[in-house]
Amino acid sequence: MTAETGAARPPSALVPPGERGATRIADRVVAKIAAQAAREAVRPLPADAATPHATVVLLHGSARVRVHLELGYPGDIGAHCAAVRRHVAERVSALAGMEVSEVAVQVERLHPAPHGRA
Repeated sequence: MTAETGAARPPSALVPPGERGATRIADRVVAKIAAQAAREAVRPLPADAATPHATVVLLHGSARVRVHLELGYPGDIGAHCAAVRRHVAERVSALAGMEVSEVAVQVERLHPAPHGRA
C-alpha cells in the first residue's frame, strides 16, 4: 500500500526489475538437456550402443558442453558429430535460455553394422 493513497502497489512496483532475483539452472539439468538432444540428433542409435551422456560447465550464463556417444560404422562420423553439435547448441539455448560457447563431441565407440547390412 502506498502511504499517500492507501492503494496497493502492483507486485512489479515493489522491487525494481534489476533486484528481483535470478533463475539458476543446475549443471546436471543442462547436461540432461544436452544428452537428450544428442540422442535426437543421432537416431537411430546402434542396437547395442550406450545412451549418449553429457557433462556441462556453466560460467556466467554460458555453457560449455561435452557429449559422449557411440556411433554406427560405417557412417559419416564428421557429419554425425556436426549434427550433434548443432542440435545440442540449439536445444540448450532454447530450453535453458543460455548461450552455448562450446559443444565438444567425444565418440567413445564405433559399432559395426550387422553382417549383410552396410
